[in-house]
Amino acid sequence: MKITSIRPWLIESRASYWGEFLFIEVTTDEGVSGWGEITTTTKLANRALCAILRQIGMAIVGEDPVRIEYLWHKIFRSFTYMGSRGAAVECVSAIDIALWDIRGKVLGKPIYELLGGPVRDEIALYTHPDQRKFTSKESVVREIMDIVESGHTALKFDPFPQQGPHVNSQAREQRNGYLDGSMTRRDEREAAELTALIRATTGPDIEILIDAHGRFDVPTAIRLCRSLEEAGQIDWFEEPVPPESLNALKQVRDKVSAPISWGERGHTKWDFVPVLENKLADYIMPDVTWTGGITELKKISALCEAYYIPVSPHDAAGPINIVAGAQVMMTVPNFYKLETSEWDLRKYDMLIDIPLDNSNGSLKLNKTPGLGIELNRDFLEANQVG
Repeated sequence: MKITSIRPWLIESRASYWGEFLFIEVTTDEGVSGWGEITTTTKLANRALCAILRQIGMAIVGEDPVRIEYLWHKIFRSFTYMGSRGAAVECVSAIDIALWDIRGKVLGKPIYELLGGPVRDEIALYTHPDQRKFTSKESVVREIMDIVESGHTALKFDPFPQQGPHVNSQAREQRNGYLDGSMTRRDEREAAELTALIRATTGPDIEILIDAHGRFDVPTAIRLCRSLEEAGQIDWFEEPVPPESLNALKQVRDKVSAPISWGERGHTKWDFVPVLENKLADYIMPDVTWTGGITELKKISALCEAYYIPVSPHDAAGPINIVAGAQVMMTVPNFYKLETSEWDLRKYDMLIDIPLDNSNGSLKLNKTPGLGIELNRDFLEANQVG
């Protein structure tokens, strides 16, 4: 069997928080194809990745798709002198997922059977409220109760105001980004009030996870975390500072009580080693589509197991993102929960052949070979960008 092409599929979709999904299809000369995903958070990045994927495709056409580890290194090492993190390893991720999909289809087994077999029957989830619906206290309560009643036992949100009438246009443009790292006292108070309301709504048995999106400088992150700790029990504080400085992360960790979660912007096992060695996080959350694919997520999980650190993959994009992460977590003893962007996953139905079953707050993988889902080619064709 030989690889015959790698095709990026950039499509518009309301099911994406960012308005687009970027899938890839790896085809072979024996008629077996595999699907991967590499959706990023900006349209600029998605288009850049499409261009890189086309070049990588020309470099690996003719290769044997069975040689997953070899192809991982062939692609990754090709970018060593320009920097093999970021775009390069994200392209590796998408191709790696597709190659595992092909391997499972050829052998007639789901991917988790090829990674050592399952250690659990289903995948526990945490999910997000739709904060665009947070227009009043009543709407917050209604949205949170939908999650609780769906059977999820953990939810995550970003309480820090970015869209209110007192937020200037520059701050809106920097949503989820980093400019000066600060937060006003007024916005801090609003975040604490929202967190307290959500804790009062969920009661004590639901885990509340806070996402800071790496937006804050050290003193601001410490202040905000302490404020939310006082407002209501929080079960983790995610990405308190930008990922470039582990020293900044250490300063925050040393001065707050909430567990720290880190890793959605960590690329490859090498980025996670110093975090584990220096005890900088209580939870590790690599994204299977950004950190190196199924191959690398399995290795990162094993590293974390040696430190007794739970793994909770960041999976907030498309259905392949979710399923690929779940395939690995079926085999990982130190698994915590898998992320989904919303509690109701029916938004993906138009994209895939088999709806995702997340009833009672857990994902049930089917036993179909490979990833277990196929993308709807007619939908892709009708909604392709460019």
